[in-house]
Amino acid sequence: MLNWSPINEAVALAQANWYAVRTRSRHEKKVADEIQEKGIASFLPLVTRIHNWSDRRKKVEMPLFPGYVFVHTYSSPENRLSVLRTPGVAGFVGSQGYGTPIPEKQIEDIRLILDNNVAFEPYPFLHINQRVRIRGGSLDGVEGTLIAKNSDRSLVVSIELIQRSVLVRVTGYELEKV
Repeated sequence: MLNWSPINEAVALAQANWYAVRTRSRHEKKVADEIQEKGIASFLPLVTRIHNWSDRRKKVEMPLFPGYVFVHTYSSPENRLSVLRTPGVAGFVGSQGYGTPIPEKQIEDIRLILDNNVAFEPYPFLHINQRVRIRGGSLDGVEGTLIAKNSDRSLVVSIELIQRSVLVRVTGYELEKV
């Protein structure tokens, strides 16, 4: 157990964490860009979708989790205020509006899925079923909840704080319990 001291407080503040920030509708890209301009790392997972209009079809990059941007920052009042003063930011997600840190592993898992162009689809957040980890292949180490869908094994990878998930088919991957 650590005793409180200005040095211990400085060490705690020196550890940056990921936080989810709620945004105004359709402001995710602008918020992510403006937070980056302030020197704070942000992560906005995007997916490409084909939109059909009456006269054309076009590929459009859409947020995977509409209404949210992830920021990697220290929990100092100055940094929080800098993020909150960004146009389009509605607030931090978490208790009392201060934001609850998101485990680095959950952000890494979403990045890994997007970077490897694995087929996935958004999926409702689940609280039940078995937690598993993928062993081997390009998704080695990704953790999530195993479900069965039409006799196909699938893995739901979740960002628990914002209760959003993606579904990845894991047929052919070796899985282990977490």
